[in-house]
Amino acid sequence: MVTCLPLPKQFYMPSIAALRIKYLQTRISRYNDQLAYKELFIGFYPSLIQFVTGIIKSRQSAEEIVSDLFMKIWEKKETLEEIQNLRVYCFVSARHLSINQLEKQKRQHHADIENYKTRLVHPAPDPEECMISAEMLRRIHEVVEELPPRCKLSFKLVKEYGFKYREAAEILQVSEKTIENQLAIAMKKISHSIHFDIGRSIPVIAGYH
Repeated sequence: MVTCLPLPKQFYMPSIAALRIKYLQTRISRYNDQLAYKELFIGFYPSLIQFVTGIIKSRQSAEEIVSDLFMKIWEKKETLEEIQNLRVYCFVSARHLSINQLEKQKRQHHADIENYKTRLVHPAPDPEECMISAEMLRRIHEVVEELPPRCKLSFKLVKEYGFKYREAAEILQVSEKTIENQLAIAMKKISHSIHFDIGRSIPVIAGYH
């Protein structure tokens, strides 16, 4: 017979006792108790973040998903008391939201690649621009997706969505200089990755502005 030794305490995530969870559910559902909602959020947040991050491999996305989950809980607070096991419910919901996010990212990835390929067929006045192949554009997309979150978002706002530096800075609530620096970092990493004059080629071939 194999004996399963208990895990050290540091392996366990802090949580709330079942009776306490039921009490908080009642307070939220019947009295719109925001303090109870906050306690529930704080109690569930660490383990949910760890769980979601393990699925989507992105701390930033995990935080967004967990925040969305708790927003939905508050929106449906009138029926919250009807849920038998709220902790299980939250983890199931978090898993569904994570899978939906992964599917969305997958569809966006394929859409971007097809979009790049479509733009590639347009005539280019400069012969060097024609050197960008579908494979190279795929690599560009991969490098962009691997950029740090703020860097990637700055790059996408300016180069993909066509915002001016000032507009992107306003959206991200940072300075124009920060946007400029993030764009420089992104362009340097892309250029290094594909060994190409990306500054000349991306705006025309890949549809960046």
